[in-house]
Amino acid sequence: MHSLTDASPLPSRILAQRLGASVVRYSFTVVDSHHLLLAGLMENSEVQVWLWLVASFILIALALFLSAGTLNYWQAWVYLCVGAVSSVPLTLYMINDPILLENRTKAGPTAEQRPIQKIIVLCTGFPGIAAFIVPGLDHRFGWSRMPTWLSLAGNLLILLSMWMAYRVFKENSFASATIEIGKDQKVISTGPYAIVRNPMYSCAAVYFIGMSLALGSYWGLIPSVLTIIGLVVRLLDEEKFLAKHLSGYTEYCAKVRSHLIPGIF
Repeated sequence: MHSLTDASPLPSRILAQRLGASVVRYSFTVVDSHHLLLAGLMENSEVQVWLWLVASFILIALALFLSAGTLNYWQAWVYLCVGAVSSVPLTLYMINDPILLENRTKAGPTAEQRPIQKIIVLCTGFPGIAAFIVPGLDHRFGWSRMPTWLSLAGNLLILLSMWMAYRVFKENSFASATIEIGKDQKVISTGPYAIVRNPMYSCAAVYFIGMSLALGSYWGLIPSVLTIIGLVVRLLDEEKFLAKHLSGYTEYCAKVRSHLIPGIF
């Protein structure tokens, strides 16, 4: 006959096994729930936009302050505040336009359908990244001596570029971040499109020039200008593509002669 001391460990072992199994099942349930939640968030375009906006400014801040080697960089702080605040209303407008939201959330070399545009976007990305690093290095080593008023003027250019982008978004829901022809897309010839063929690229050009000035860096203008040159190469190829595939675009180009800068180019 078994004693009490011999019998007691048996239910304890069974209890422990069952408890362990329950913990494992619970752990997998929690992990699966987190995966489902994350998948749901990433499928939500509105959430994607806000996440990318926050992540972008975090990366920009890291690039600026790490390259500067200090947080004592008032031009960078002002630029980040101006950029963040002005991006919010623009983002709110974008997420309230489903077509625009869909078109703007597809971006980057992998999103492009044509190989030539993949290459152009990739190559333009290098000076684009440098445009956020060179000003920090400039601040660290004291290459530029830019007056305060000119740096503040750069922030005004950033605000101007954001307003220009709003005007483009308001006029054209098909203002895609990639070069493609959307369903039911038509030629837009009103608003900023009545002035230049590629107003979104004009916004980007104003932004990059303004950013270099806002960050107090003359040397930052070099990668900014190289980025703009990359955008020019991109828009010239885009115009050829649209002339071939978008009905009425050739006639539009005959009326609006300027690509990027009114009356100049």
